Amino acid sequence: MSTQTTPPARRGGRPPAQLAPATLEQILGGALRMFADKGYDGTSIAALNRELGVSHNLIHQRFGSKEKLWYATVDWAFSRITTQLAPELKDPTGGPLEQTRRIIRRFVLVHAEHPEVLRLVNIEGVAETPRLAHLYEHHVEPMLDTLTAPLRRLIDQGQIAPVPVRTLHFLLAHGAGAPFSLLGLARRIGPGDPLDPQAVIEHADAVADLLLAGLTHRTPPAQGAA
Repeated sequence: MSTQTTPPARRGGRPPAQLAPATLEQILGGALRMFADKGYDGTSIAALNRELGVSHNLIHQRFGSKEKLWYATVDWAFSRITTQLAPELKDPTGGPLEQTRRIIRRFVLVHAEHPEVLRLVNIEGVAETPRLAHLYEHHVEPMLDTLTAPLRRLIDQGQIAPVPVRTLHFLLAHGAGAPFSLLGLARRIGPGDPLDPQAVIEHADAVADLLLAGLTHRTPPAQGAA
């Protein structure tokens, strides 16, 4: 008499890595967090594979090297930022001053959603490297040119005095964005959680108001003045 055996019950939990490959967005999102938190040298592809729960050679097969993964991650991250800023950059409604206010406010809101981008820039911005050159030439500089276009029109019209682009960049990106990129410190300063949706909106409004007040206060000297 034959005995029919019952196959062993399948254990629950995560399926084998080769049966659960990560999507491209999951890989790049995980890479962005790791590069932003640990820097390029501190990032381990093996650790990223483990975090994603994928095969130990999946990322190497898809990107070839950590360096290529870094460039792909940065390009992907900044393309998301640019896409979310695009509506304000293309809308001149209300004139250049009002457009500038909307751009500043939107910039803060977008970086509250993607704080890893500024953390990565903070790390890469310390020293001259090929990575910083790529980040600046392909992303930061073109974005600055677009963001400041309404201001340049105001300067050309003689409505405000020239302002150094470097000053404006650091006030906006690394000043206004600091509560999101330096979350632990921001929570200690308080009050409340800086990532609370209402707190983010209030912060964005305050930044836009303060920067616009400062920009419009810097009126150019009258022509012929000594």
